[in-house]
Amino acid sequence: MERRYFGTDGVRGVAGEPPLTPEFVLKLGQAAGAYFKAHTPRPVVLLGKDTRESGDLLEAALAAGLLSQGVRVEHLGVLPTPGVAYLTQHLGATAGVVLSASHNPYQDNGIKFFSAKGEKLPDAAELEIEDLLQWELKTAGIGIVSDFHEAERIYLDFLTSKGSRLDGLKIALDTANGATYRLAPRLFQRLGAEVFALFNTPDGRNINRGCGSTHPETLQRMVVEMGCDLGVAFDGDGDRALLVDRKGRLFHGDHILYLNALVRKEHGVVGTLMSNMGLEVKFKEAGIQFFRTAVGDRYVHEKLVADGLKLGGEQSGHILFLDHAPTGDGMLTAILTLAAMQQSGRDLAEWQEALPMYPQLLKNVRVRNKQALIKHPHLLEAIREAEARLKGRGRVNVRPSGTEPLVRVMVEGPQEMVEPVCDELVGVVERLDATEG
Repeated sequence: MERRYFGTDGVRGVAGEPPLTPEFVLKLGQAAGAYFKAHTPRPVVLLGKDTRESGDLLEAALAAGLLSQGVRVEHLGVLPTPGVAYLTQHLGATAGVVLSASHNPYQDNGIKFFSAKGEKLPDAAELEIEDLLQWELKTAGIGIVSDFHEAERIYLDFLTSKGSRLDGLKIALDTANGATYRLAPRLFQRLGAEVFALFNTPDGRNINRGCGSTHPETLQRMVVEMGCDLGVAFDGDGDRALLVDRKGRLFHGDHILYLNALVRKEHGVVGTLMSNMGLEVKFKEAGIQFFRTAVGDRYVHEKLVADGLKLGGEQSGHILFLDHAPTGDGMLTAILTLAAMQQSGRDLAEWQEALPMYPQLLKNVRVRNKQALIKHPHLLEAIREAEARLKGRGRVNVRPSGTEPLVRVMVEGPQEMVEPVCDELVGVVERLDATEG
């Protein structure tokens, strides 16, 4: 069965518009509560959020629905998504829920559920909750609600235990005016670094606005201007991290996977269809098996578990270290990568130069019906022609965004061919959207 409301990253949308209206979120809370109650006699659900202004409204509606089914709700307040996942597992809760739209603008929000293991709720569970949404659920109990004041301390202690000393390092942090705005500076200071915090004054509307892992340009400039050793950019909910080397160059997810895989002596690593061919080539030279999945940390996680591997992730900086945490964690990614860097005796700039990247261009096209358009025979034929032009020296990937009304067009190959091939495909998408969208 196909899920109607749940996507690859929970239920997403514009806050206040279907499906993220208070009325629907109340029903979703009731359905989720009924599901948890059916599987656990006395369910406890942890509830966290990022800094969006809509978080309070949606949190109240969701909590009310859960409470009406006799669920105990523990409010965690503003906390990174991976912090909610960690605490769900650590405290033995029935489930965790995060209100966040990750790297999206403030107008968007989302609802993401975690299982008792701190992993994303499986498809079967989401389908069962969606089935319950069809029914008029009666009050099945009266739950209680409380604030869990120890959330930040416990999570910060966990992260600190995973890091190495950073004494003598001057580090700039871009917290995207999001969920890491308090914790990230405290973590790096606790580990001994000299910290310069940027974009750490959330006002409900400035999350991800011109900052964070999707807009690291200011951080890149400030690392150079302030003479920092490196920089770290998080996204709005703190599950991603991108680094910046001392020369102001972006050290993205492929670089992070390469550094950690070689230092940790991994025998296999999982990436996605968007991972650069340069990474694949270097892993082959190092005798490390490299596997690609569809785009999305859900698919990376599934492959890691299926093959018994520990390290995988995406260019976006959503990295999984399954021997340390059940989900992607931006702060954990940063401190583990810096520990590996120190162990190697080479800084990020040297690792950057050790991994030459194939030219890659990604363009996003806003469309009306991404699912129908991506299957259009004219687009499929254009993709085949583009791949033929590259003659095995590159790759083409055209896919719908999992969270936005976009078609993403990526072309990788010789410098002189990347832009014209990408522009041609973008033109095909735009024409099809105009005539058949």
